[in-house]
Amino acid sequence: MLRVLTLATLFPDAVRPNFGVFVERQTLGLAALDDVAVHVVAPRGLPPFPLALHPTYRALSRLPEREGWKGLPVDRPRFLNLPATQGRFHVAALVRRLGPHLTRLRDTFPFDVIDAEFFFPDGPAAVELGRHFGVPVSIKARGADIHHWGHAPATAAQVRAAGRAADGLLAVSQSMADDIAAAGIDRPVRVHRTGIDRSRFGTIDRATARERLGITGPLVVSLGALIPRKGHRIVLEAVAALPGVGLWIVGGGPDQAALAARIAELGIADRVRLCGAMPHGDLPDLLAAADVMALASSSEGLANAWVEALASGTPIVIPDAGAAREVVTAPAAGRIVARDASAFAQGIAAILSQPVDRQATQTVVEAFSWERNALELCEHLLGLVAARR
Repeated sequence: MLRVLTLATLFPDAVRPNFGVFVERQTLGLAALDDVAVHVVAPRGLPPFPLALHPTYRALSRLPEREGWKGLPVDRPRFLNLPATQGRFHVAALVRRLGPHLTRLRDTFPFDVIDAEFFFPDGPAAVELGRHFGVPVSIKARGADIHHWGHAPATAAQVRAAGRAADGLLAVSQSMADDIAAAGIDRPVRVHRTGIDRSRFGTIDRATARERLGITGPLVVSLGALIPRKGHRIVLEAVAALPGVGLWIVGGGPDQAALAARIAELGIADRVRLCGAMPHGDLPDLLAAADVMALASSSEGLANAWVEALASGTPIVIPDAGAAREVVTAPAAGRIVARDASAFAQGIAAILSQPVDRQATQTVVEAFSWERNALELCEHLLGLVAARR
């Protein structure tokens, strides 16, 4: 029996059901394997009073310390998140909180390995805890955990030290593995790609989905958090130059007001919709109905939105960021374009101008599988345990 402690600050909860759904899905797949037991520790970083009175933090503070989540045992211990410190104290606070917590947990769940699902702060904390409990540690890189925290002055040294000390490293793509090396961690990294829920994505009839959503004309979807890095403004300015084309921007975040103002300024409110955050369960219909999924991210690891769109038979238009060239490997997948509105408009228009072979688009990502993801993760973790013994 392999007993895995999954440490994930990025994991869904009742307040943030879309927060880290890909980590949740990976963990469910691992836990479903024979002779594997998983216990999730999903810490909540909460600020001190009076910031803790903010509605979001108040809601997070009310979450149970331990619960069953889709069949997984999940602990949600709190740790102190000091604002305006650029994350420099996150690891120390996390270790201080988790040390006693994991000591108690080992009485009933003597874990063999710690699987840290985000490079920061999960990774450095996992390394320190792994040393204390004498178990190997794996750290997975997903994107911003290396692109931001791996280079930020307050945290880069912690990221590098953890990467060099961990027993094993995973990355969502080869480009992400290259970015780990560029951050100063020169050691082997195993590529561990995401999966696709094929019972949901790629099973919906396009005409039925469009009728259900009331879509009649060409539709572009831009899917991701409303933050500058995701580039939604570039996409909406591209669509503004394409008469008759609609755009749905799906996600929540601090850029919502600025995007709404820009939509009004461009006079395209009649064909652009800010949908807000959408339950992940609603995305298969939307991606099946869309003609194009366009996302102008300045940096990515390997975006789930890319893979889920392609699995739905919907081509993508994206910049040359992260694993773009590992995903857009055939014309049916879409276009890689410069990160500006003009290039995006041209890429979208090119796709809309010709029939799409949706089966050929789906074939591009046929190797992405949650079953394969789980088996590869299990093999990786078993190897770390065997090497330590």
